[in-house]
Amino acid sequence: MVSTLGIALGATLTLVVVALHFSKGTEAAIPDDISQEVLEQRAASVPETDFPEPMNRSIGGGGVAAGAVEAGAEGELAEGAEEEAADDDPSAIPDDEAATFEVEYVKEGATIEVKENETLLEAGEDEGWDMPYACREGQCVSCAGHITNGGNSEDYVKHHTQSMLGEEELDEGYTLTCVAYPTSDLSLETRETP
Repeated sequence: MVSTLGIALGATLTLVVVALHFSKGTEAAIPDDISQEVLEQRAASVPETDFPEPMNRSIGGGGVAAGAVEAGAEGELAEGAEEEAADDDPSAIPDDEAATFEVEYVKEGATIEVKENETLLEAGEDEGWDMPYACREGQCVSCAGHITNGGNSEDYVKHHTQSMLGEEELDEGYTLTCVAYPTSDLSLETRETP
């Protein structure tokens, strides 16, 4: 019951497929792989960051503070800007010269000593606490906390590169723990946003 026409048609199609499989084809040129070139160009255009990468949960975290690059060649700091930035950065204080302050982490139920060259976020992480954060640059409010001592938060901490909290929020005692360096003993409630 096998049809001769069916066998002939099947054999012809099989031969055509085999012939096409072994033919050289048009030999279309495959474009060069430019992925490495794109990665190198991207790496050259994204500034390096100084914040620690381990445990950083942000996507595309980092960047530079607003106004860090002034007039001049692209990526070149204006004369004296680097010195000014270093003088303003509490993390540049050597450990043996840094003062220590008592910081009560209210929700964590502990009081720890924090040096003036360490952020409140880093100190909490050093204790093994799961501290909230995203950018580590003071450009979001993921790490926000509330200083419960009363008054302006900048009476108790120095914010380095903070750009999200306004005067009203600072006056209410809010702080960004990722860029907040203690300047006095304080009590802090983490996970409190304005």
